[in-house]
Amino acid sequence: MKYIKIKAFKLFFLIALTVGYSFSYAQTERPKLIIGIVVDQMRMEYLYRYDPYFSNKGFKRLIKDGFLYSNMHYNYVPTHTAPGHASIYTGTTPVNHGIMGNSWYNRERKKKMYCTEDDTVSPLGTPAQESEGKMSPKNLQSTTITDELKLSTNFRGKVFGVSMKDRGAILPAGHFADRAYWLSDNGNFISSTFYGKDFPAWVNTYNLEKKYMKYINEGWNLFRDKSLYKESLSDNNSYEMMSFTADQKAVFPYNLKEAYDKQGAKVLKSTPFTSDMIVDFAKELIVREDLGKDADTDFLALSFSATDVISHMTSPRSMETQDTYMRLDENIADLLSFLDAKIGKNNYLLFLTADHSGAENPLYLNDNGYEVASIDYKEVTKKLKDFSVQTFGKDFIETYSTQNIYLNEDAITSSGKNPNEIIEKLVSYVESFPWVKRVYTEAQILSANPTDEHASMIFRGYDKTQNGQLYVLLKPAYMEYMKEGTTHGASYTYDTHVPALFYGWKIHHGISHKKQVITEIAPTLSQKVQITFPNSTSAQVLNEILE
Repeated sequence: MKYIKIKAFKLFFLIALTVGYSFSYAQTERPKLIIGIVVDQMRMEYLYRYDPYFSNKGFKRLIKDGFLYSNMHYNYVPTHTAPGHASIYTGTTPVNHGIMGNSWYNRERKKKMYCTEDDTVSPLGTPAQESEGKMSPKNLQSTTITDELKLSTNFRGKVFGVSMKDRGAILPAGHFADRAYWLSDNGNFISSTFYGKDFPAWVNTYNLEKKYMKYINEGWNLFRDKSLYKESLSDNNSYEMMSFTADQKAVFPYNLKEAYDKQGAKVLKSTPFTSDMIVDFAKELIVREDLGKDADTDFLALSFSATDVISHMTSPRSMETQDTYMRLDENIADLLSFLDAKIGKNNYLLFLTADHSGAENPLYLNDNGYEVASIDYKEVTKKLKDFSVQTFGKDFIETYSTQNIYLNEDAITSSGKNPNEIIEKLVSYVESFPWVKRVYTEAQILSANPTDEHASMIFRGYDKTQNGQLYVLLKPAYMEYMKEGTTHGASYTYDTHVPALFYGWKIHHGISHKKQVITEIAPTLSQKVQITFPNSTSAQVLNEILE
């Protein structure tokens, strides 16, 4: 009897050990490759508006077989490209990760700075100008999901970033990336010595092939028949400033050869063809760097910037914008097909979102009865300086940038005047502007009432060592920009609302209309592949992706 009990115990122990081992193995199961896609200035409604013109192999495939968050939002301002990419990948906002804009005036340094500038590194890959390659992620203060993947695999997992814009490649790839590549004005993919002194021979060979010349020679004409562009305004309208040469109007077709002869390959950065170039280069990179080929998960961060550049110049209602998204749909289809063949249909995890959305052109809205306008920030700066001199006898305005008013604190101190009185009068004056909703002081921002949505969003994008002492909140639909085209940066839904799609490895089909925030993507991915959270994230997750 005792012998039977001992055998039974041993059998139970072995079963428990086997189950425990299996459970442990399942806990560390990961995809071979993660693909992160950020589409610059993509509005959620584009997935609906352009749906009839998409194929079944691009965006529609992601929606049909993946999970869509249709009510995803940014939870801070400014809603710009660099902080957008940083927030997606760190799972936190500028108050923590430190990327306050694309470029911004730094109060502590008393000068303007660029998000990825780094004078300690040198360019690699033969850029048009040396300054294009003096870039790194050193200004990013938090770790990214890509950083944590490197750490979790003891640096065996490979991480790469690719984009037309340096910030779109560098910030997602993080501090520990194997390499980030971005597009020089001369058409070359370049990098910097931050990632190592040697530049891959295959990239040099790729650059020498100048594959982009086929786009130059063909020019930019409509991708589909003109009758299909019913979601857009007429080709020739007053809300666009698209122009490749001085005598060229913002209408199709665009003669890129003529522009190339005058400007060189830089002309490509104002066309949808940089998206083709990104996909083509990404496919080459996957093969050359053996991504997704071993037991350690790799990560490829891609950013498509043509959508942003073209909407900036032509607005969200242009035929150029619609054409760009119809072409991007084909790019997505091409990439998915390639991943199916090279990595395996169920071996990669892909997510797609945007770094911000985009506003309607104010002139277009005004022409249709909504009394709004574009504001010239230079005129605002002049008004502020003139008011200061007239009211206080001295110019106390250091600068005005991205709706931040920077005060010259040294000048105020030496004048002997009461700083609070100066701030109070400035606030009262700026709030008298017809396009201003409210002015928030530094004290109000740092003690933001959580019930004040705009104040909370300003706080999450604010750093007292870098931002101004006052923040100017514009009324809805007003923007500081030119009369043509559009921009972004506001705390209103037209700039915060973006799509978020998850597809592939262990992702089930579904859709959620519940409001979510962009900083939930990185911690969700961390939980999904069971690695450490980025170090500044609030760790709020998207539960549907983890089910």
